[in-house]
Amino acid sequence: MNSTTIITDTHTHLYSEEFAEDRNEMIQRAINAGVSRFFIPAIDSATTQAMYNLEQDFPENIFLMIGLHPTHVKENFEEELNHVTKELARRKFYGIGEIGIDLYWDKTTLDIQKAAFKTQIQLAKHYKLPIVIHCRDAFDEVFEVLESEKSTDLFGIFHCFSGTYEQALQAISYNMKLGIGGVVTFKNGKIDQFLKQIDLCHIVLETDSPYLAPVPFRGKRNESSYIVNVVAKLAEIYGLSEMEISAATTQNSKDVFGI
Repeated sequence: MNSTTIITDTHTHLYSEEFAEDRNEMIQRAINAGVSRFFIPAIDSATTQAMYNLEQDFPENIFLMIGLHPTHVKENFEEELNHVTKELARRKFYGIGEIGIDLYWDKTTLDIQKAAFKTQIQLAKHYKLPIVIHCRDAFDEVFEVLESEKSTDLFGIFHCFSGTYEQALQAISYNMKLGIGGVVTFKNGKIDQFLKQIDLCHIVLETDSPYLAPVPFRGKRNESSYIVNVVAKLAEIYGLSEMEISAATTQNSKDVFGI
């Protein structure tokens, strides 16, 4: 890729403790690889300050979201949602995320996860922001909430999309782009088998660093520079150049985040 190629990582937890030893070097590696836009999802109030620090260190490259992650929806979720509401009133964010439903870790919190998801979708609509959805073992439940909130001002990204072709079409029907990362490089990832049937205008790139590293780094710590492996795989799937994939997916990210 040449120096004018801009790659966008629409989902990376650069504030993660896993980067404590080499965070700035790791971000610089990504910038050197052509990744110059990083969209940062929130987890809960405990991660807010670390996100602000990141933004201060790399103001040209870092774009923050705010939200309560479904695995962190606990008894105190209303308090956590108050934090989200207060921060939104106080400053600019580029999305509400990551939000959604996760039934892999805990099925007992489904009702409060749904409530938190709906509240945050409504906040996104109020602020005219995209949502970034986390969905694990919960496609039906997530689609049920999206159906109830369906409207022209509902839009965003289905993060780490790993569903079927039919589920991809359903996600797109709710104005969602599909966030494609390391999973597309896995032999058992399955999405590579139908992705070519999905128009590239519906695709954005992500790493979900430090999780879900692409092949050949699978099982190791992921980082944003590894997104070039995802670009290479998509170029192969779509029969396009890596530059075309980078340009199209960055444009798609601009359409979602407005920047």
